[in-house]
Amino acid sequence: MKYLYLFLLIALPIFNASSHQPALNEENTNSPDNAYLIEKPEISKAIYGTLEGDAHYYTIKSEIDFNFYVGITTPKINGCDSFDKFSVDVINVSNGMQETLFELDGNNHEWWEWYEPYGKKFYWIGPEYGAEFKSTNVYKAGEYLIRVFNIDNQGKYVLATGDIEKFGPLVIAKLPLIMPKVNKFWEIENCPS
Repeated sequence: MKYLYLFLLIALPIFNASSHQPALNEENTNSPDNAYLIEKPEISKAIYGTLEGDAHYYTIKSEIDFNFYVGITTPKINGCDSFDKFSVDVINVSNGMQETLFELDGNNHEWWEWYEPYGKKFYWIGPEYGAEFKSTNVYKAGEYLIRVFNIDNQGKYVLATGDIEKFGPLVIAKLPLIMPKVNKFWEIENCPS
């Protein structure tokens, strides 16, 4: 028990207000019926996924109004001058309706390079709904779909959601299992075209 306590004392200061909880989308989330559930949508998450021919879907179901943030990034691979660009649709599916609220168009966005100091990795930062990784909008209680896609539905992306930084003991305990898989995002055979 004292080792866990020591680990928490060392690890907690590592995570500050500019880091997201890492998560992996390893499931087949290529339809609205099999969407990845984003629990607690205000808690910041960095969800790593790979498109392999189909768009990916994420769902938010909230019984209360919530601050909404979403942004899309992609890993910056050493030695690669090109990268896949991604777009995001947010769709209101409350009460049986399907209304596209907005699209973050990755093709017409000026992506910029960013170094994430805690994971010690470089990313290309795409469009966001919010500002500077923070929410600027409140969404009504309901159900929403997030669709991540590009022209070929190929490539590695990171979907950022939420803006409240929270790293509890359970999240920290899972990091040794998640981080090796997250680090594989920077291992590729060929540069994206």
